[in-house]
Amino acid sequence: MAGQLRVHLGAAPGVGKTYKMLEEGHRRRERGTDVVVGYVETHGRAQTEAMIADLEVLPRRTVSYRDTTFTEMDVDAVIARGAEVVLVDELAHTNVPGSRNAKRWQDIEELLDAGMTVLTTVNVQHLESVNDVVRQITGVPQRETVPDEVVRRADAIELVDMAPEAIRRRMAHGNIYRPEKIDAALGNYFRVGNLTALRELALLWLADKVDTELVHYRETHDIGDTWDARARVVVALTGGPEGDTLIRRAARLASRSRGANLLAVHVARNDGLSGGSHAHLVAQRTLVEDLGGTYHQVVGNDIPRALLDFARGVNATELVLGVSRRGWLQSLFSTGVGVTTANGAGAIDVHLVTHAEVHRGRQAPRPESALSRGRRQAGLFLATVGIAGLTWVLTQLRDQVSLDSDVLLYLAAVVVVALVGGLWPALVAVLLGTFLLNFFFAAPLYRVTIASGENVLALAVFLVVAIAVSATVDRAARRTREAASARAEAETLSTLAGNVLRGAEPLPALLGQLRETFQFSGATLLRRRPDSAPSPDLQHDPGAWQVVASVGRPLAAPGEGDAEVLIDEEISLVLCGHPLAAADRRVVQAFAAQAVVALRHQELREQAAAAGPLAEVDRMRTALLSAVSHDLRTPLAAAKAAVGSLRAPGVEFSPDDRQELLASVEESLDRLTRLVDNLLDMSRLQAGALAMTPQPTSIAETVAMALDDLGPEGRAVQVHLPEEFLEVDGDPVLIERVLVNLLRNALRYSPADHPPMIVVSAHAGAVETRVIDRGPGIPAELWDDVFLPFQRLGDRDNGTGVGLGLALSRGLTEAMGGSLTPDTTPGGGLTMIMSLVQSEQSSQEVEPA
Repeated sequence: MAGQLRVHLGAAPGVGKTYKMLEEGHRRRERGTDVVVGYVETHGRAQTEAMIADLEVLPRRTVSYRDTTFTEMDVDAVIARGAEVVLVDELAHTNVPGSRNAKRWQDIEELLDAGMTVLTTVNVQHLESVNDVVRQITGVPQRETVPDEVVRRADAIELVDMAPEAIRRRMAHGNIYRPEKIDAALGNYFRVGNLTALRELALLWLADKVDTELVHYRETHDIGDTWDARARVVVALTGGPEGDTLIRRAARLASRSRGANLLAVHVARNDGLSGGSHAHLVAQRTLVEDLGGTYHQVVGNDIPRALLDFARGVNATELVLGVSRRGWLQSLFSTGVGVTTANGAGAIDVHLVTHAEVHRGRQAPRPESALSRGRRQAGLFLATVGIAGLTWVLTQLRDQVSLDSDVLLYLAAVVVVALVGGLWPALVAVLLGTFLLNFFFAAPLYRVTIASGENVLALAVFLVVAIAVSATVDRAARRTREAASARAEAETLSTLAGNVLRGAEPLPALLGQLRETFQFSGATLLRRRPDSAPSPDLQHDPGAWQVVASVGRPLAAPGEGDAEVLIDEEISLVLCGHPLAAADRRVVQAFAAQAVVALRHQELREQAAAAGPLAEVDRMRTALLSAVSHDLRTPLAAAKAAVGSLRAPGVEFSPDDRQELLASVEESLDRLTRLVDNLLDMSRLQAGALAMTPQPTSIAETVAMALDDLGPEGRAVQVHLPEEFLEVDGDPVLIERVLVNLLRNALRYSPADHPPMIVVSAHAGAVETRVIDRGPGIPAELWDDVFLPFQRLGDRDNGTGVGLGLALSRGLTEAMGGSLTPDTTPGGGLTMIMSLVQSEQSSQEVEPA
């Protein structure tokens, strides 16, 4: 059975989460629970150390890394101890390379699998989902992160919070950092604004976790009543023009409660045959999302019930509906959706919002006939000639057929007319059949009057049944046509969505699909220019409009087309080729609405593309300043100190001391020269202005020059050159620079008993120079990062250089037509492979051998 995980979530560093965890450990031990400390980092804080003093602390495991010894939690020792509760600090901690698990949360999962209860700590800035937000707020990247799902799976999460002013007081009193770091911390990371933002992030993240638990609890216990724990405003959309008003009213209601949610919902019929304007719904969905809400669509024929089911399902507190658009006559027969919903809302507050469309009716287009004109004409022909012919036949059989049979035969004729011609021809057949039945077959004959009451009843039943059957047949035919039309629209929109998603250019793909579907000769999306003034000739003035996208025959103004779909006050979709049929306008409006969405996405991509280089330049500038500010100052300070000592009056230095000071000056100036050269070369590379003299170059001579440039350090490098003479196409000076940079890195990280190695070989028209070290290596997922300018592995403060070596080396190699790639050294370490094109003369000399 897996153990339980309890997380103490800190709103910011220094709030006391470790202290809280230790307090809980003491409480559990006092209750008789077996509690041990698996790993707790005190950071030299006296109060934290005092809390650990009387707890059992398990020994840690020692790990060696880069000639330095580190300690990590000994997972095996903790499992072997078998305690009930284990205290493990810093959930997001990254273990030293060589450990069994890369992250401490993975160690904790092993303890949980062993059945132990684990108490741990983590700060909100280490959660993966808010990592980028924290970096934006504080300007400090967080290298150690933990997946949100790991923390969300915890059985309990306790927020450890403290006011920003209280944290800063703790900092000033020396309870968090050592005295020499207090001023810098208070002026940078621990500013009041930063701490307030981190506090809000923690509260919002935990509130989301609480919401998830609340939904799970309500579903598990089948709770349908609304719990007013957090404001959630639901706005019902019909697809009518009043939707914008309702959305904005709902947004204002949601803004009154901090953290409230805005949800918009549209109820679609099961048959999909009726509903609001698709174009309105698309535009309203965009408006909802712009206001920070979410859009939802549910299916149901009972609209009030569907709305309430949705509202209760999301635990809504308020429901916003528009006052009915129906006329007064329709209102007499039904209370309407708003009133019905309000009567059944229960604890949900219902807001009925008035708008400009009240009592204007739904303004639905008049339905077209379900049948073609030819079928209606055939129906009228049957209603007249057919009924007359049936009458002549029945008069010939007057003595053999009763009145009841006559009524049934006329009814059958009416059904046939309804099937052929629809409702109106059937009504003509009903009226004509009623008159003929009365005149020729109901006593007294050849008179409109009726003598027998039974005959009156028979004719009345015939009239009612015939009208009902005619209406039913016509309605069925209309529904069949509507279903076919809806299916065609759905297929068209589905194809539209697929083409837009698959297309590299969504907007042209959408217009091309529109043109192909409706057989237009051209489709143009026009945007009104901001400086164009309203005028009577605006629709025909090409200077007032800007072509956003066009397929087929381009149009410069709306007046040049055969049809126009006005999307908003600024954007119009103009079509040419033939007028737009009324039946097709709804689908074309959907195309137009999607075109606006595609246009917005295109503009956002362009803005992002324009902002990307600026952000990269800003990142490079920040990294350059942070790196160069240290590495320029260090050699300058060393040189200045040495020169100042030599010039100090009254101080006599021995010749050896003078030589040592001068050597220090020379070394500092050499470092400064290399730094400036690297910066200049990197700027030339990025500007594409690097001077280069490619020529056949002996790789053996270049290696020898690189080793000479390294001085005494270069003597430790082992060199393995092939027997054949190898030349590459490249600039010998640049190749030497690359090799020097690679060898310096290899010497820096190689153990003393395993010096770096250079191996040169030729293969497939290329010469590969491998610089091999036996150092700690670099994980494969970080290989690309080491080539970024101004980056050093681990960003250690004690590193030398500004992190330009590898970035410059790759840039120089690629400028010569080669490549620089990392690889793992067998047995541990890193191998950098410089591959350059073998010169033709060299390859011809080597090939016969």
